[in-house]
Amino acid sequence: MKKTLLAASLAVALAPAAQAEIFISEYVEGSGNNKALELYNPGEQAVDLSNYRVRVFYNGSTSSTNINLSGSLAAKQTFVIVNGQAVVGLRDLANLITGSASWNGDDAIVLEKNGAVVDSFGRVGEDPGAAWSNNNVRTVDQSLRRVGIVYDTNISDAFDPSVQWLQFPQDDFSDIGQFNGSGGPVDPEEPEPEFDLTCAAPFTPISAIQGAESASPLAGQTVVVEGIVTHTLSGLRGYMIQAADTEQDDNPLTSEGVFVYTNSQTLAVTTGQRVRLQARVAEFQGNTQLDNITATVDCGAAAIPAAVNLSLPVASSDYLERYEGMLVQFSQELTVNGNFTLGRFGELVLSHGRRFTPTQVVSPGAAAQALAAQHSLNKILIDDASTLQNPLQVPYPAPGLTAANTVRSGDTVVGLTGSLYYGFNEYRVNPTQPVNIIATNPRTTAPELTGDGNVKIASFNVLNYFNGNGVGGGFPTSRGADSALEFERQRAKILAALSALDATVIGLMEIENDGFTETSALADLVAGLRQSSGFADWQYIAVDAAKIGTDEITVGMLYRAALVTPVAAAQILDEQNSATDTNGVPLFDTSRNRPMLAQRFRLLENNAEFAVMVNHLKSKGSSCSGDPDLNDGQGNCNQTRTRAAEAIGVFAASQFADIPAVVLGDLNAYAKEDPLTMLASAGYVSAFEVLGKTPAYGYIFDNLSGQLDHMLLNADAQQYLVDATEWHINADEPIVLDYNTEFKPGNTVNTYYAPDAYRSSDHDPVLVALDLPRPLDIQLQLVRVNQGNARSGSKLVQLSWSSEQTGLTLYRDGEVVSTLTKPGIYNNQFKTQAESVTYLLCYDATKQCSAPLVVNF
Repeated sequence: MKKTLLAASLAVALAPAAQAEIFISEYVEGSGNNKALELYNPGEQAVDLSNYRVRVFYNGSTSSTNINLSGSLAAKQTFVIVNGQAVVGLRDLANLITGSASWNGDDAIVLEKNGAVVDSFGRVGEDPGAAWSNNNVRTVDQSLRRVGIVYDTNISDAFDPSVQWLQFPQDDFSDIGQFNGSGGPVDPEEPEPEFDLTCAAPFTPISAIQGAESASPLAGQTVVVEGIVTHTLSGLRGYMIQAADTEQDDNPLTSEGVFVYTNSQTLAVTTGQRVRLQARVAEFQGNTQLDNITATVDCGAAAIPAAVNLSLPVASSDYLERYEGMLVQFSQELTVNGNFTLGRFGELVLSHGRRFTPTQVVSPGAAAQALAAQHSLNKILIDDASTLQNPLQVPYPAPGLTAANTVRSGDTVVGLTGSLYYGFNEYRVNPTQPVNIIATNPRTTAPELTGDGNVKIASFNVLNYFNGNGVGGGFPTSRGADSALEFERQRAKILAALSALDATVIGLMEIENDGFTETSALADLVAGLRQSSGFADWQYIAVDAAKIGTDEITVGMLYRAALVTPVAAAQILDEQNSATDTNGVPLFDTSRNRPMLAQRFRLLENNAEFAVMVNHLKSKGSSCSGDPDLNDGQGNCNQTRTRAAEAIGVFAASQFADIPAVVLGDLNAYAKEDPLTMLASAGYVSAFEVLGKTPAYGYIFDNLSGQLDHMLLNADAQQYLVDATEWHINADEPIVLDYNTEFKPGNTVNTYYAPDAYRSSDHDPVLVALDLPRPLDIQLQLVRVNQGNARSGSKLVQLSWSSEQTGLTLYRDGEVVSTLTKPGIYNNQFKTQAESVTYLLCYDATKQCSAPLVVNF
């Protein structure tokens, strides 16, 4: 039959070129990095390959990655190009090994001679999605062989792979290097090998099929095998079989289980049945399997092999390969580290304990790289045994995921048991027993602080809060909600979170940058907060400009007018007023970082003053020219953020050295990274570090927990610190519980949603409580200053104060000068090279201090 199909295809193929030319004769888009291209010379003379190059156009791009050829290709011979990370069996067939052979099913390939198109595969400039396909022939997860000596020199015309190409299974390398040779279609007139399907007759052991490497040594071969059905997986269109205990080999590197792919959700086998199969060995996305089942024989009931005990972390990256397809169990308690794909694919990421982003807990560079390597060995996925996307019911947690029945990062799983499967570059367990998820990390109704103090300052990234045109329309917006309904759902969640914070001042990130009018996003949020919180005194800080910066999103600040009042106008830090480096270049690059908003406040109950500075620095994901990812764990744009941090420190010292001050916001840097180190050198230290509450986290990326949103306090603020917390309403929650309506089929658009604080954003809000004392009503005055001793270079400063208060301490630049017991004139003689010093008179019993006195020399 296959031979007849090939002949028919040749009969309708395009006519060959007038003068024989080399062309693309076979294309391999296999599992993992199994990528190959075969070129064939149909002519009578050898060809100089230095005149040719292969161009790869990724994802619809019109720019290419080029593979230059060299050497000579003899008449009637092939030239094979293979990816350097392909399996050994494929690499052994290569004439050229290159990392540029990394195409997927949606990438176009062009063969050129001296700049002229000779042949092509796909359509340049078009991204077809996953693949080009027609008539059941597709360009992804397949091996394709040319129907004959044909060419396609038009790189812009529509591409139908079924016209010139025959499809063969994924990872079928049997014809590579032969151009429809002996490894090509089989003539049905030729006798097939005979296989004995008698139960208990000799068969190929599963361990021999699996082999000791990542790919099967028998890939592409037809075998007869016997095994016990351990797990039926209709969602994966197949089932697992495993060798009986008495039939297993003594090689610890070879698995005793394998997946049988039937391509049907109706399975004719049952768990505990022994079956004998005639099937082909194949690799699918790195998972060894049996497919093309041509015979199945029932060999009776058998005892299911016991599950293998495993624990995390594993010894090496390929350690679990030896158990692929087998029953496994984890007796240790495992922690949910990620649920990002729970709603979309039914997956949970588990580890032994919570894993932290390396630079949250260790220094960038070698230490971070070492920890990242350890993390990669401490991970396993729970899957729902299905390839269905956006299912109507997600099984975890039982009886199913809803807005009220969630599984959070930090929850734990005990006794995980199932079959081990490899797919989409991850080892995963498809459970054979109910998954016991323990709510170790329960939700709370509000942030938990040990004390409120008299000022509570919060930081919250509101994840693209865009209110359309401000009067109910204007959707979809460039960011945020796509419809008025989505905005209504988003607004309810954000307001629930902000109200529960019960803060005095709130710094915002990722709010729409549309100014301060009544229809702005900021005004809308305040109007809603007045209603939801029950406090009509909520106000927002406005600046003397149309908006802050030029980015689509900006920072903002809200405050309770009944509790605090702004002192003077708000200030902006951007490149216009930034400190500069030694070359005179502003440290704060506003083209990359959002400008900082700073405001000085006075607490109405006792006149204590404090300052809040709200930031949102450049992200790690987007690139910065001249500031790339150095693979030290800090991502892109680290220097951009570090320079901005230096500018913030200089600004804060010049504006708020005399009062408690807080630098807060999304710094897009983890706790041990350079921007935080820079701010610490300027005296701004994490409240969590001051309290010993580390490691902290408020954001989860790539299933690792870390802290991008910070609350940094100067020395004055640190001494009045009561407590700090992160309210884990977002990072630990599945993203599918957010306000969006897409990818939520049926009634899940309602069951996944609740108008509460949970998954209102992707960042957790941060909250700090301060107990600011009433300022000391004592005026420290300068009497005179002169050279105390010209020869020694000392200075003499005379100070006076009028209060009869005793037990006062005089500080100079933060250091104790003297404990004063009575008012009068105080002479302070000392040596210094500084141009100025700052004196402070404090009553330490109540932590009250006078206004600082700066003395210039």
